[in-house]
Amino acid sequence: MRRICIFASHYFPYLGGIERYTYNLSKALMAMGDEVLIVTNNDVKEKSFEVMDGIGVLRLPCYNLMSGRYPVTKPNKEFWEAWKKLWGKEFDLVLINARFYPHTLLGAWFAKRRGIRCLILDHGTSHMTVGKKFPDLVFAAVEHVITWGDRRLCREYFGVSKACCKWLRHFHIQAEGVLYNAVNAENITRIAQNPTEDFRKKYGLEADTALIVYTGRLLKEKGIFKLIKAVEQMETSREVCLFIAGDGEEMEGVKACESHRIKPLGRLDFKNIASLLGQAEIYCLPTEYPEGFPTSVLEAAAAGCYVITTNRGGSGELLVDRSYGTILEQVTVEGLKEELERVLANEEERKRAAAKAQKRVHQLFTWEKTAHKVHQLAEEGVLE
Repeated sequence: MRRICIFASHYFPYLGGIERYTYNLSKALMAMGDEVLIVTNNDVKEKSFEVMDGIGVLRLPCYNLMSGRYPVTKPNKEFWEAWKKLWGKEFDLVLINARFYPHTLLGAWFAKRRGIRCLILDHGTSHMTVGKKFPDLVFAAVEHVITWGDRRLCREYFGVSKACCKWLRHFHIQAEGVLYNAVNAENITRIAQNPTEDFRKKYGLEADTALIVYTGRLLKEKGIFKLIKAVEQMETSREVCLFIAGDGEEMEGVKACESHRIKPLGRLDFKNIASLLGQAEIYCLPTEYPEGFPTSVLEAAAAGCYVITTNRGGSGELLVDRSYGTILEQVTVEGLKEELERVLANEEERKRAAAKAQKRVHQLFTWEKTAHKVHQLAEEGVLE
């Protein structure tokens, strides 16, 4: 049994890829007999400490910058009371998700002062962006400053994909290895084959309607509006429908696009996500966001969907060539439309590729494999 402390700037109910990584890794470590404590920011105004699904979660007071996307710790009386409790605990490993938050510096400083082995796990492949030149330059500068501080407190860096490790070289950091993002592949495949909900029936669609699915945060940078336009313009022998599952900053804009072809569903639970993916022909994530390794891509492949996405993050480590799925070199409405039409028109190719990608997920991208690596790192103990 090892005691592992995970610092993560956000955590549930805030929903994103890093949050799901933190949760699933924690559950897999606990299944191996390890103890896990998550230290996060109280950006969602929850209890300062609670046990969520068996996982201890300590929330530190913070300022919510960028509408909550970038929390910064607030060093008030509540913070010091929580910090005192944390200081009294013993750990074999401190793992920090991710590299570019002030919370990272806090976790690295805690580990250094306590003499605990510290790992910083990177989840990005480019600078954070909001799509505006001046703020993006400011955020890039801030990221470099925080990374400069990280490197003086922590010596070991990993990535959730090889693409993340490559990005670390931008900061003159040589990664020690990969702690892959992963999914509960067997569970997803099982639910996809035995769905809890018939989405065609629920939304009054014909049985032969081709389903295209997008799941994840609704951000402009993830290409959601380009995908909507592409589906609206598609010309096929079958009717098509795009289901959009998730929420985020662009929720109202997505809702405004609702039509007979575009179905915004809001946030769905895990079982309904797996069920929806199991009924879809294509999963499409035309992202231009600095992804690490999109969880939604792994989930879609595990469910048996044909995946169309971009080379942002580690998706190319799953879809290693065209026989596994489509990696778009650039994202345009016309390019998306043509690829969606091509894939739908080639049923046998689509099914073969989906089956190969599904098999690869089961072989390489499971939480048991990632948790085993983290457990081994904890077993090695404190570095001299």
